[in-house]
Amino acid sequence: MYLIYEEDGDIKAGTILSESDAALQVESQHGKRAKVKVNHVLLRYPSPPPAQTMEEARHQAAGIDLDFLWEAAGEAEFGFAELAGEYFGLAPAAPQAVAILLSLHQAPIYFYKKGKGRYKAAPADALAAAKAALERKAREAAQRAEWVADMVRGELPIPIGLQVFQLLHKPDKNSLEYKALQEACTATGLTPVALMDRCGAIPSSHEYHLQAFLLEHFPRGIGFPELHPPEPPPELPPADSPAFSIDDAATTEIDDAFSVIFRPDGGARVGIHIAAPALGLLPGSDLDRLAATRLSTVYMPGGKITMLPEGLIDHYTLAENRDCPALSLYAEVGPDYAIRGLESRPDQVRIAANLRHETLEPLFNEQSIRNPEAADYPFRRELEWLWGFACHLEAARGKADQVQRHDYVFKVEGEHVQILPRVRGNPIDKVVSELMILANSRWGALLAERQVAGLYRAQAGGKVRMTLQPAPHEGLGLDFYTWSTSPLRRYVDLLNQRQIIAAIREESPPYAANDTRLFTALRDFELAYDAYNDFQRRMERYWCLRWLSQEGIGELAGTVIKENLVRLEGMPYIGRVSGAPALSPGQSIRCSVGEFDLLNVDMACRYLGVEPALAAVDKADVEATLPAD
Repeated sequence: MYLIYEEDGDIKAGTILSESDAALQVESQHGKRAKVKVNHVLLRYPSPPPAQTMEEARHQAAGIDLDFLWEAAGEAEFGFAELAGEYFGLAPAAPQAVAILLSLHQAPIYFYKKGKGRYKAAPADALAAAKAALERKAREAAQRAEWVADMVRGELPIPIGLQVFQLLHKPDKNSLEYKALQEACTATGLTPVALMDRCGAIPSSHEYHLQAFLLEHFPRGIGFPELHPPEPPPELPPADSPAFSIDDAATTEIDDAFSVIFRPDGGARVGIHIAAPALGLLPGSDLDRLAATRLSTVYMPGGKITMLPEGLIDHYTLAENRDCPALSLYAEVGPDYAIRGLESRPDQVRIAANLRHETLEPLFNEQSIRNPEAADYPFRRELEWLWGFACHLEAARGKADQVQRHDYVFKVEGEHVQILPRVRGNPIDKVVSELMILANSRWGALLAERQVAGLYRAQAGGKVRMTLQPAPHEGLGLDFYTWSTSPLRRYVDLLNQRQIIAAIREESPPYAANDTRLFTALRDFELAYDAYNDFQRRMERYWCLRWLSQEGIGELAGTVIKENLVRLEGMPYIGRVSGAPALSPGQSIRCSVGEFDLLNVDMACRYLGVEPALAAVDKADVEATLPAD
């Protein structure tokens, strides 16, 4: 006696060897012996043998019209043997019954399984929908195969070309285009970006990196919605001295300016004036929510993405020949540069000039300061006096005589790039940074003294963090330090400015110490600020490669940081050098560079030999430019 049974979702035939109440010992058509439960048996029959039965059944099933079989089945539940009798019009032989069973079993969109050997025809609407889905899948499979073949040949299908950056940076993994790209990558052994590049889909490596950043952090684009203008600032008392700012030529968000009134005893009253958008940009307003979303201006060589709309920036920026609302810190300073008194107040400041680094640096530098015969320039007396004051402030923090580091200015015009070295800590930098540190530390102390909540920058054990609790900043040598002097560029500065103004006026602050908006702003800002800085560093590395290629430079010197990690001379690029012997930190070597990979922002850097000593490598400067792991 033979049987048809179901095992692991498959229909099988075999010979019964023995039987009990619950199970049978069976030899399958392939000679394998197995134990089959009684409730898995679908049909017992005397002939023909299992192999012949299955062969004839498959042959007959291939000729069965499923649509006709579906119509013949009717709406009621049925057994496969019943339907076989109706279909063949007589008591079906085993191969015929099994042919119907196979047809039912292999057509789940036509027939729903209801139990052992029992089925029910699918409703007409469900069957139509399932057929349409199968047809769609077949079309998609054919389309995907066509796209894969195109990409394997190095051709770019139009639908894939229309969403190159989306597919590379933020794909919908269920999309037909993504699946085709993955199949083509498997077929070619290339990464998605390498395959897209081979197909000519990435004409601009710069755009590739920019779009990666925008899709992640600005998925709705970098434009601004139409918003109501901010509230006009309240009437403010006028400041008693014109002020000047110092920024590079590309700066439009001019946050800070300075004024100096000289005293007869050789001292001066120094004014530090900070743009005051907090006077009109109210908490919870549409503009505030927009700033809370962006959190900071994004900088990159050759461009930036501002935190605030240009119209709002223009409203509050400290532009020359305008009276601007400001939050001002006034320091009464003696001839020995000791601070005798401090006062903070919002006021209206006349901006007399926007001085620019490019024109000021050749005039205001350490050589000209020491040379009374040097050429005169606007605000020379004020700047030289402020430099002396800044040196005193730096020494008072215990930070004088630090190792000078190098900054690099990237000037990008179209496809051409210049990398200009700039010594950090020159007189311009020192004046601006020390006066900003003075304002941020004083206003941090003010918030702490008045017990007004604020967002602080703290450093302990070398680790810098944002905190809602007043804490020392060991790196700067300060008991308190906030970020409050760039409210047009950083959202935490704007929040702190609101709190500072309230503390000065002895008003109820906008944010209480337990306000969840402060916690949210701190968390979101740190994440965004880190991501924006990572992007800026990546784009600086990218333009370093572009500059090396543009200038045709194949060799240059470098300084070993550790092991085979080297900082190249004349640019903020750190990479690994191959083929080098054991190297010591600080050792100067010569490297060959080439094989620039602009998409992965990398290049081959090979050891050539030792080099006469370069400038010392500053650890903090190195850490700021290390590539991400």
